[in-house]
Amino acid sequence: MNPGELNDYLHANIPLAEFMHVSVVSVSPDSLVLSAPLEPNVNVHQTVFGGSAASIALIAAWSLLHVRMSDSHVAGNVVVHQHRMTYFSPIKGRFTTHAEFATPTAWDEFVHALGHKGRARVTLVATLQYDGHRAARLEGEFVARTPGQATTPDPAAHVDG
Repeated sequence: MNPGELNDYLHANIPLAEFMHVSVVSVSPDSLVLSAPLEPNVNVHQTVFGGSAASIALIAAWSLLHVRMSDSHVAGNVVVHQHRMTYFSPIKGRFTTHAEFATPTAWDEFVHALGHKGRARVTLVATLQYDGHRAARLEGEFVARTPGQATTPDPAAHVDG
């Protein structure tokens, strides 16, 4: 999937991405970059609203997994299970979000678990950058199940992956 195709997909299927003026800068199998302006993501301090930052980071991480699965012909329904967002400095203008897998082996482990168990989890990291500096970081765990299985994560069930 190229950046234009992903951009169209996000705007058609995730209305918040269009409202926040998210645009896809680049896509590769192991990383993805999104960009967004301060407006309409501004808060009362004239910086990016924390909820917008977290939303864009989640969209970036989810999109990387979605694209990798699509391009690799790996079927599965993906949802976020949990995430942690850390803020380092205010964002006062257009910013980028760089998503990647948390470890070099994460993708292979994810595909193996999904293929053998019909379910898997994987951790992705999304870093927000503004003015050449790291402004925030999201670490998110995503759960996938093969088609036909429920996608709602059950916190009591342990999913290897």
